[in-house]
Amino acid sequence: MVTAFLHIRLLDVIDIILVALLLYQLYMLIRGTVAYNIALGIAAIYVFWWAIRALKMELLSTILGSVLGVGVIALIIVFQQEIRRFLIYIGSRYVDGNRISFEKVLNLKFDTKSQVKIRSILKAVMQFSQEKTGALIVIRRKSNMDMYAETGDILNAETSSRLLASIFNRTSPLHDGAVIIDNDKVKAARVILPVTEKLDLPPEYGLRHRAGLGVSEVTDSLVLIVSEENGHISVAENGILQKNVPARYLKQKLEEEFG
Repeated sequence: MVTAFLHIRLLDVIDIILVALLLYQLYMLIRGTVAYNIALGIAAIYVFWWAIRALKMELLSTILGSVLGVGVIALIIVFQQEIRRFLIYIGSRYVDGNRISFEKVLNLKFDTKSQVKIRSILKAVMQFSQEKTGALIVIRRKSNMDMYAETGDILNAETSSRLLASIFNRTSPLHDGAVIIDNDKVKAARVILPVTEKLDLPPEYGLRHRAGLGVSEVTDSLVLIVSEENGHISVAENGILQKNVPARYLKQKLEEEFG
């Protein structure tokens, strides 16, 4: 009597599809962020631990198993604020009223080439620098910025220098906070960003610079900061802040990244 080597049920296929969808949505939320790098590190340690167990190296397997067991609790403690923000974001994004919005859950979008309007951004930043108007502009690369956009006012408006000038006008109700630019749209204004925890920053760096540096530490976004005191332009990326950059450098940087 010959029996089938594998017996795949319809529920098994549904199970695989749901897991794949969950992993894809998780990837879309954390890609380009510190959490993505942490997830890769944990996955590497887990694969290494699994290989050691297969080779029956008992001592090293026991040590790594203990590290992995305690590591989950340590991650929850260290990243409690990020986890809280993530859960709030999940609830606000996928829950519509009192029901789950399956349309949003199954909305799979594939990124196209970024269409950032470099000239409009440059013109606005140069104007802010001349007029000493404080500004904080976050340009999205690959990181999902929806969690931060939800803290402000969603605009989804066409990017233009006049729009940016009106947002950061001192009399505008939207000027207090950051602007997030996603492709050719001003996605949100009056956005609250995470502040860096670095203690060795110069005293002249105010909250605007600390917020710009902070969001560059947890995402791969390019952040432009204009000082309200002296009009100097700073650029933050990958947790590094370059201050008082010339216009030529800023133009070259934007063209290399988004041109």
